[in-house]
Amino acid sequence: MAGNKTICTVNNVDYSTIRKAMCSGARTQQELVDMVGVCTTCEGCKSELDKILLSVCGCKDVSLKAVVDAVKNGADTVDKVGEVTGAGTGEGCGRCKALIANVLELGR
Repeated sequence: MAGNKTICTVNNVDYSTIRKAMCSGARTQQELVDMVGVCTTCEGCKSELDKILLSVCGCKDVSLKAVVDAVKNGADTVDKVGEVTGAGTGEGCGRCKALIANVLELGR
């Protein structure tokens, strides 16, 4: 998911806005509805939201589940999560670190 394309075409919600909501704790479509106003019914929402919600690091193809599992297994810093999962460790990679920090904070 590179770039900042519009995902929800009905309410003009872009990828970056969705990722920022995830960094603030959104983990479900309903939480994205509440936080940023995605519609969940347009083609972009239907085809993209679940993929976005499941992913943490696009550079290293690391899922939210992998990050949550790393935290549950004792990774207690962003760097330790990166060591376990590879998230945020590539060259030019690291935009996912705020989301990883939020997962650490919330434990989910």
